[in-house]
Amino acid sequence: MDHASVHRFAAIRTLALAGLVSVGLVASTAVPALARRSGTWTKTGSLNVARGEETATLLPNGQVLVAGGADYNWNGYASAELYNPFTGKWTFTGSMNSPRLYHTATLLPNGQILVVGGSANLASWPPPALASAELYNPSTGTWTTTGSLKTGRYSHMAVLLPNGKVLVVGGEMTSGAYTPSAELYDPSTGKWTTTGRLIVTRYGFEATSLQNGKALVAGGNAATGGLLAEAELYDPSTGKWTSTGSLNDARALTTLTLLSNGQILVAGGNDANGFHGYASSAELYDPSTGKWTTTGSMNISRLYHTATLLANGEVLVAGGRTYAPGPLAEAELYNPSTGAWTTTGSMNTARAGHTGTLLQNGHVLVAGGDSTGTSAELYTP
Repeated sequence: MDHASVHRFAAIRTLALAGLVSVGLVASTAVPALARRSGTWTKTGSLNVARGEETATLLPNGQVLVAGGADYNWNGYASAELYNPFTGKWTFTGSMNSPRLYHTATLLPNGQILVVGGSANLASWPPPALASAELYNPSTGTWTTTGSLKTGRYSHMAVLLPNGKVLVVGGEMTSGAYTPSAELYDPSTGKWTTTGRLIVTRYGFEATSLQNGKALVAGGNAATGGLLAEAELYDPSTGKWTSTGSLNDARALTTLTLLSNGQILVAGGNDANGFHGYASSAELYDPSTGKWTTTGSMNISRLYHTATLLANGEVLVAGGRTYAPGPLAEAELYNPSTGAWTTTGSMNTARAGHTGTLLQNGHVLVAGGDSTGTSAELYTP
């Protein structure tokens, strides 16, 4: 995901409401850290609305669309904003038809943004799971409704497939149960069709596309309890999921980053101590062998972080939460050629649950976050 982000998980709600108190830390025994690398963070224009768990999407025109998210009371926003990298300012754009958090946002080949599902708020229990979806048109700044999911869900994952369709998988339903179901959105018809279900029902997992056209789902929490090491592959040609190599360390609330060489980097997340443990370890998935191998560990254990692939092929991990003191300002870089992490400049604001977006000029825009306010900043490699 960007980036993920963006695009989040159901377990985040559990952690946030529980106070995010940690009692464990995994020691790093892998490749030792190298010397500190240069890299600077500078403040840029502030968001008009303080929001966390929002989505951020780079548009073809170079601007960044931030949509939805939650206030400090976990009520969702319908509003959306645009960041202009040439002026460093945020301006409101059209609002979504529904408030949403824990939704997904996917850039389609036609330049529009597909926003799917989510919840209108997490202040009540059980939170409502939205089945609705809508499209943002950058040329008009307006949102229009499109076909609705067959199963309402939030904290799901969305992956753009090579055929232009969008795969939406997993998530939590209004009942509070987790679904292994998956659906495909066809932009040419605006309709959803069901496809193969996950082999293992899970939440707090991550998903990403692969260069071979398949989609990878890894880790997470089992619906029956406990962390998962299992990973699965979705094949668009068959519509089915198959098991692939398992992670060396079971983990949830991690990040998956598609590297330039086609491998997948997984970094951090929850460790074997569950909601109260944080991992610094990292692993690589090789699609050609279906196996995971350990690589250098981060200098800081973290979850809720962002992982952004830079233009030079390195991965910037920023912020998140650790065992103490909570939100992090520290950032570090992963070098695929050496398998090592090096510390880089720290953010001006410690944050978690934020977004990280690679801009067309090679800088990274970090914005928002849980209880972070309206601040945004730029990383210059």
